[in-house]
Amino acid sequence: MDCVKRARPSRQERARYWNAAQPILATKVLIAINVVVYLWVVAGRDVVTGAGIINSREFDLGISKIFIDNGEWYRVITSGFLHFSIFHIAMNMLLLWQLGQMLEPMLDRTRFLLLYFSAMCGGAAGALLLQPDGLTGGASGAVFGLMAAVAVAYQRRGVNPMDTGIGALLFINLIITFVIPGISVGGHLGGALTGAAVGYVMLAPRHSQTSPVMQYVAPLGAMVLSVMLILALP
Repeated sequence: MDCVKRARPSRQERARYWNAAQPILATKVLIAINVVVYLWVVAGRDVVTGAGIINSREFDLGISKIFIDNGEWYRVITSGFLHFSIFHIAMNMLLLWQLGQMLEPMLDRTRFLLLYFSAMCGGAAGALLLQPDGLTGGASGAVFGLMAAVAVAYQRRGVNPMDTGIGALLFINLIITFVIPGISVGGHLGGALTGAAVGYVMLAPRHSQTSPVMQYVAPLGAMVLSVMLILALP
């Protein structure tokens, strides 16, 4: 019996083996959810509104101040999986795939998801702050948060982010945010600022790493602050 017990890996060891065998599982799952939601939205019917013709399912998932005022807080999350065009989702999923391959093995699955969803919440808060009456959606806030987190990680290690591919990528996307109409400036900036702040804590260099507890407090605290900001909106 003792020999059998010793031969059987513990739950922690099995989890560690599973994580090692699936280093970017969370990234793949996030992409799959986004694609499934996009196909579900595309299958919806169009309705005529004061703002023009819009897919009825976009109304079911998108975020706007009027929905939050009605208590529909789930939209803070569902809006992060809503995309309005094939180009919209293709660009976001390409960036998520690239950034996930960098960050998920570095952070581990749980902390990567916490960073992702904290940036998503920050993006939702930013969108409601700057465009409260618009219908907003997309993974862009979360993706901008991941980009900003990587840029901050480079900066903390003495590397100029602009000398790396991520710095140029973030800069180009920020320019696009302000130049092309119809893009949620608040969503992108809110996600980027949140990701930068959380990434500063979670991706600190080895010589100045924060406590393990702060690795979880930072993203959870960012989510709470995002909710408080939304509650404070007039």
